[in-house]
Amino acid sequence: MDQLKDYADDRLLHGCIYCDFGNEETRDHVPSRVFLDLPFPTNLPVVPACDSCNNGFSSDEKYLACLIECAIAGSTDPDRIQRPRVATMLRTTPALRARIETAKSVINGRVCFVAEEARVETVILKLARGHAAFELSMPLRRQPTTLMWWPISQMTDEEIESFDAAYVTSNFGEVGSRGLQRLLVTQVKLKSSTGQTSTMNLLVNDWVDVQEGHYRYLALDNSEGVKIKIIIAEFLACEVTWAD
Repeated sequence: MDQLKDYADDRLLHGCIYCDFGNEETRDHVPSRVFLDLPFPTNLPVVPACDSCNNGFSSDEKYLACLIECAIAGSTDPDRIQRPRVATMLRTTPALRARIETAKSVINGRVCFVAEEARVETVILKLARGHAAFELSMPLRRQPTTLMWWPISQMTDEEIESFDAAYVTSNFGEVGSRGLQRLLVTQVKLKSSTGQTSTMNLLVNDWVDVQEGHYRYLALDNSEGVKIKIIIAEFLACEVTWAD
């Protein structure tokens, strides 16, 4: 993926971006590589993290990656899982496979899995904080205003189109931040009912595609606050906001 240089004030990010007490002991990949397949994209985003946080999310991340692929396949059978890395995890971690299997049910002929909400939200919040730090140079260790997630299959076409759209903004974020560098200037022509045309310049913030079909995100910083949108495996849509 295209990793832009960060020209923001380097004092904005210090210590672990996930907790209030940890030092910058390691660098953490955002997104976590468990959501990606080999070969990994070059220049994956990394953020400062303490050793405890860097290692503390791995179990929940592994759970979510496996849960998503099991939901896509409608089964916990490793032979039916599309992603080889996840199939291997299910084969080598029978306790995890059994845990996901016990959450399986059939509703109206469709296989469903009941997610462990706390574990899912822990991972989504961690990812959102990482993207806010990397893209916007904003450490957001406080609790978010909203955290939502849902399968894309449960969304209407209109909801998908709205969620998936690029964002038109009139605000500039932190000077030098990657979010500011990613803004695109585009022109649109408007035609009035009387036939007169006018041109409008727009600033557009578009999605960052980390690995096609596996992971993409959109980091927004505007007058209302910070919003991070994430789509995992083109299956799970996530949105986290911190209101000003």
